[in-house]
Order: sequence, then structure tokens, then C-alpha cells
Amino acid sequence: MVVVVIIGLLAALAIPAFQRIQRASRSTRVINDFRVFVQAFETYNMQHGTWPNNAGPGVIPSAPFSMAGDFNAAAWQGVTAIGGRWNWDKNISGFTAGVSISSFTCDDDQLTEIDAKLDNGNLATGIFQKVSSSRVMYVIER
Repeated sequence: MVVVVIIGLLAALAIPAFQRIQRASRSTRVINDFRVFVQAFETYNMQHGTWPNNAGPGVIPSAPFSMAGDFNAAAWQGVTAIGGRWNWDKNISGFTAGVSISSFTCDDDQLTEIDAKLDNGNLATGIFQKVSSSRVMYVIER
């Protein structure tokens, strides 16, 4: 009986720590993916003098020039580490260009943690913003 109680106590201590590590890992993955995708779109703009046209969630922009070889297509087309899908936004939510995640499933606390690492920790201002209840955007150009 004592052994069962000790194992239960150890599990009660270990599970929250494991969940914090998982959450931090998901946040780090999203931050890295944002940086990779933003760099690809900035490179596209520098090479072609324009931003690609809008594309739906998980769809790689193809007009006016293809971006298919510019980044990991599987990562762009898959579900993000915080749920939802990657999306390229041009002239959406009052911004000229940005990479967003639509239909994310994490809470605002995790988004604020991501924002603190990318920007200023305020989801209403800066380059990382929550532009609607179901969309966050990394603003590339205002």
C-alpha cells in the first residue's frame, strides 16, 4: 500500500512538469515555423517585387509565382503544433502581408507566451497579433 501511495505522489509531481514541457515544445515549434515561413515570404517578395496572392488554409500560394519549392510544404499543409492551419494573408485584417494560423486550439495564455518570445507579449499590438477569435497573425508588412 505504501508503494502505491509513493508511486501516486511521484506521478502527481511528474505529470504537470511533463505537460509544461509539452506545451513549451509546441510553442517553440510554432515560433520556429513562423520564422521559417516568414523568411520564405520575405525572400519571395525580394525576388519578385510583390507578395503572393491569398491562399486558403494549408494551401501553398502559387500566384503570381509558385512558392512550392521555397519551404517545407508538408509542414505548411499540415496541422500546426497549436492546432489549426497555416495561412498566407495579403491585405487581410488591415495588414498588407502576414502569415497566420486559423482555427488554432490553444488558449490565450499559450498565445501570450508565444507572443512574448516573438514580440512584446501583448496579443493586441506588435508583429504577432490575435486578429480574431480564431486567427493569429505574424505581421510582415503593415
